[in-house]
Amino acid sequence: MEKNLTSGSVLKNILYFCLPYLLSYFLQTLYGMADLFIIGQFEGVASTTAVSVGSQVMHMLTVMIVGLAMGSTVSIAQAVGAGEKKKASASIGNTVSLFMIVAFGMMAVLLCLVKPIVSVMSTPAEAVSGTVQYLTICFIGIPFITAYNIISSIFRGLGDSKSPMYFIAVACVTNIILDCLFIGVLHLGPAGAALGTTVSQAVSVVVALTVILKKQSGISIKRNDFRPQSKVMGQILKIGIPVAMQDGLIQIAFIVITVIANRRGLSDAAAVGIVEKIISFLFLVPSSMLSTVSALGAQNIGAGKEERAVSTLRYAIMIAAGFGLIVSVTIQFIAEPVVGLFTADSSVILAGGQYIRGYIWDCIFAGIHFSFSGYFCACERSELSFLHNITAIVLMRIPGVYITSKMFPNTLLPMGIATATGSLVSVIICVIAFVWLRRKKKLDNPIYII
Repeated sequence: MEKNLTSGSVLKNILYFCLPYLLSYFLQTLYGMADLFIIGQFEGVASTTAVSVGSQVMHMLTVMIVGLAMGSTVSIAQAVGAGEKKKASASIGNTVSLFMIVAFGMMAVLLCLVKPIVSVMSTPAEAVSGTVQYLTICFIGIPFITAYNIISSIFRGLGDSKSPMYFIAVACVTNIILDCLFIGVLHLGPAGAALGTTVSQAVSVVVALTVILKKQSGISIKRNDFRPQSKVMGQILKIGIPVAMQDGLIQIAFIVITVIANRRGLSDAAAVGIVEKIISFLFLVPSSMLSTVSALGAQNIGAGKEERAVSTLRYAIMIAAGFGLIVSVTIQFIAEPVVGLFTADSSVILAGGQYIRGYIWDCIFAGIHFSFSGYFCACERSELSFLHNITAIVLMRIPGVYITSKMFPNTLLPMGIATATGSLVSVIICVIAFVWLRRKKKLDNPIYII
């Protein structure tokens, strides 16, 4: 299970790590899209809106958990790269202890805040009941969501991106089957979608734990490793908290965009919800590059091979930006048919086509700044990732969307463009931060090579 990625071809290592992660992220996105697709076939616009709003809240929570777990991935990867197996064991044990506390705490708090959350989202009246049902069931399943993501972060820190792919494949297949049963046969609506999601996550965790017990990882975990250690947890939190905060703020920004769309009416609300799902699917490559650069970069930095970490970043940017350009151009010609896969409502299809034509350019810019964020995390400078994201959100993404929504009440195209422009601001800041970081390292170490 442990894989050292500090030697050999950089591009080959990227592909070795990235492709399984890409497929697992594809399955995870398919997992989320299945709820929206299936309920769109059996229920009306109100149920579709309930699931799109509820799933956006859950997506925000999930990416924050994943962001916090990035601290674990980097800590474990650095230890593996440096050959320090005892340190890797302590990082794994402390990760489990930390996240179980976080999971049950989040579940308790959020169950008490379901209705206020639905209200803050400005959920259309027709969709309020379904959204409450969806979120209540999903909040109960937070321990399973957390368990899956920390297990995956541990495997990736060890250089193994294949095992998490198998775990999510089990969850994806289970979710589709249960969605067809709960929504299509039993007509449980949004509650059925949430049940399918929660039960399938639980099944995935059981499979993952079974694999861990049977598979030799090369790392021996002892009872003492689960005891909180301030230095180990400090490193995990130092890296993970800024990433979790940045991911949370990004999702809050998208929720604000959803609120703005919700106030424009049911059709625009459904259109934005559907496009967000499509975009999350198209962000497969950018997201995989973030995790790939962080894991591979951390291993190489742990091994003292800084230049290989930079080469990993360079290749990741080329792959992600190239993919984004192809997708962005293609979607201009097929926008409405793509949105039409999720709804038969002509007004929703028209609005969704407008929104995605502007939004899709974000695939290029996000691919670049996601790769930089992975590098910053590998360097234990995740606060730089937080900096560029919060700046882009405050200066461009939210103000831009709000202003364009007021100036162009009959089209969603400008709102989509404003969202993509926010990522362009992030790219500019990332380039500046990268140059500064490289110069600082050169000053700190005169023999450091640029």
